Amino acid sequence: MEEQEILIQLNTIFSTVLRKKDLALTPETSAADVPGWDSLSHMILIDSIEKHFKVKFKLNEIMNFKNVGDLISCVHKKSQK
Repeated sequence: MEEQEILIQLNTIFSTVLRKKDLALTPETSAADVPGWDSLSHMILIDSIEKHFKVKFKLNEIMNFKNVGDLISCVHKKSQK
């Protein structure tokens, strides 16, 4: 799966979880850029992403995500296995 396709699917997941229809994620988007993306919604997002892409993140991976681009890279790497 290509990174652009992952971004599109992540945008759908984020829009659903955060209830923001007009959300437009970029690889540089971080929690500080999105109202409502707090620690609780972050864990809900992680759970939804793991289920959608059928991957499992390690705690240290989750802790090191600085932006959507880091998340895309990790999903891309795990989907190649």
